[in-house]
Amino acid sequence: MSRIKIMSESLSNKIAAGEVVEKCASVVKELIENSIDAGSTYIKVDLIDSGTKSIKVTDDGIGMDEEDALLCFEAHATSKLLNEDDLFNICTLGFRGEALPSIASVSIVNLKTSNGETGISYTLEGGILKSKEKGDLRRGTIIEVRDLFFNTPARLKYLNSLYSELSNVISVIDRAALSHTNIRFTLTNNDKVLLQTDGSNNLLKTINQIYGTDVARKMLKINTYNDDYIVDGYISMPEVNKSNRNHIITIVNGRVVKNSELNKVINDSYHKYKPDNRYPVVVLNIEVDPCLTDVNIHPSKQDIKFSNFEDLKEIVSKEIERVLDNNFLGVDASTHEVSLDNVIKKIEPVKEEPKYEEVKELVMDFSSSSENMIKEEENNYNFVEEESKEDVKPFPKLYIVGQVLGTYIVCHNEKGMYLIDQHAAAERFNYEKYKKAMANPTQETISMLFPMNIEYPKDEFLIIKNNLEFIRVLGVDIEEFGDSSFVIKAHPTWFKEGLEELFVRNVLEKIITMDKHFDLERFNDSISAMMACKASVKANTDLSMEEMQKIIDDLETCKNPYNCAHGRPTIIHYPIYEIEKLFKRVL
Repeated sequence: MSRIKIMSESLSNKIAAGEVVEKCASVVKELIENSIDAGSTYIKVDLIDSGTKSIKVTDDGIGMDEEDALLCFEAHATSKLLNEDDLFNICTLGFRGEALPSIASVSIVNLKTSNGETGISYTLEGGILKSKEKGDLRRGTIIEVRDLFFNTPARLKYLNSLYSELSNVISVIDRAALSHTNIRFTLTNNDKVLLQTDGSNNLLKTINQIYGTDVARKMLKINTYNDDYIVDGYISMPEVNKSNRNHIITIVNGRVVKNSELNKVINDSYHKYKPDNRYPVVVLNIEVDPCLTDVNIHPSKQDIKFSNFEDLKEIVSKEIERVLDNNFLGVDASTHEVSLDNVIKKIEPVKEEPKYEEVKELVMDFSSSSENMIKEEENNYNFVEEESKEDVKPFPKLYIVGQVLGTYIVCHNEKGMYLIDQHAAAERFNYEKYKKAMANPTQETISMLFPMNIEYPKDEFLIIKNNLEFIRVLGVDIEEFGDSSFVIKAHPTWFKEGLEELFVRNVLEKIITMDKHFDLERFNDSISAMMACKASVKANTDLSMEEMQKIIDDLETCKNPYNCAHGRPTIIHYPIYEIEKLFKRVL
């Protein structure tokens, strides 16, 4: 008896749904792509509880007749591909014929559609037709998806929080609006309007409607082409940057795609103008003959491969560099919000603190040529294990000589000479101070003379909104201010004067970046390291003897005085033996 059986259509559709329908945003993406392919000029998406209860998409496209309306729920049924040759000339967003049957197999679907001559309404439950009725003659389609994953509880329990699901849906609508500026989009959740675009076919205006005026007025137009590609769109000035790559949006023939190599080329084009861990806002339209691309890689249809890809990378890179070079990129002093973002420098991820033995070796061993000398120095300093005597701080008594290169403090004692990096040393002290303050927040705050207003795109706004109580626990008095912004009225007393806004912004940026993968310890480490770096004395800063002594005294109080928050050494010891060896005083 044969053990191999052909799957039922219901089972195969549920398996396909695992690839096509991952979350509420996946459903929204597939439905609005169908509306776009139907020639719609207006698309409205209505959600109930972020789409977990209901997703309703209304369009004014060409609609369907009775036969097509039922056939569209069959696996691999499509009007967009007729033969194999069409696969190499795809001009529509959808073409696989998998989305609707996959969605219908894991939800309750009601479809109302009309081509202007006949109207029909179908209801399916778990992919099975339950009812059929005559519909009105309003041209277009209304499709409602309810109780997503009702028959696949294992998938249902892995849906994210309502805020996360809504944030993902907003990201999908944002990208659809940017890639089809001629279509009016409206998004509502529980009858509240979250996003509206006017379909004016003006990309910069759509950017303004999504990102706000502050970003839109800092966008630069790009336009270039070669024999295969036409590239146009907008790139942000370097001072407008984000903490992740999500705002680098590439659109190929109207389809929003993800190509990590192309995104890297775009980001690398900014290397002279911004920190490595910050990313620009970019909306790039690429027009190319469909036969030179392949989007049939993944069911999501977001992955893409290009022919003559090197040519595309070259013209994109050259055009971005040309535009940046030809525009004034100095920070606008009148725009305090943007100028603060621009001063953020590269902050490496906080590394695990070195073990005590490794730190000791780093400080003591300027030259490893003499192991005996190192052992002798250890004995002289009476180093002990931290585990046995935590209160003992193996930090030598130092006498200041002066400062060199405006960056290093020169000290000495009976054991040799020491160079201390003034920034790294101050950063270490501030890092431990801020980390302790964040781990033990108090209600001691300072009211701001002028409350600070911060505007975010809707998806990031929702992530912050979902974490307002946590932010307030840190001592930041934050409230919603309108549909996509917040007002900051007070901050903790330990925020460094003059850097309050920068500190608040970076707290919010880190919450956005971590989002679903939030970890309190990593959050406190990262924010403490960032604050310490910004609040500490910089290199090339002349210090008085009193200021240098204060840095050394502070460093001595640290639990680990030998490396900064990012793992760099704070102090290097030159033993007398090594110095005398350099001058040939000893052999």
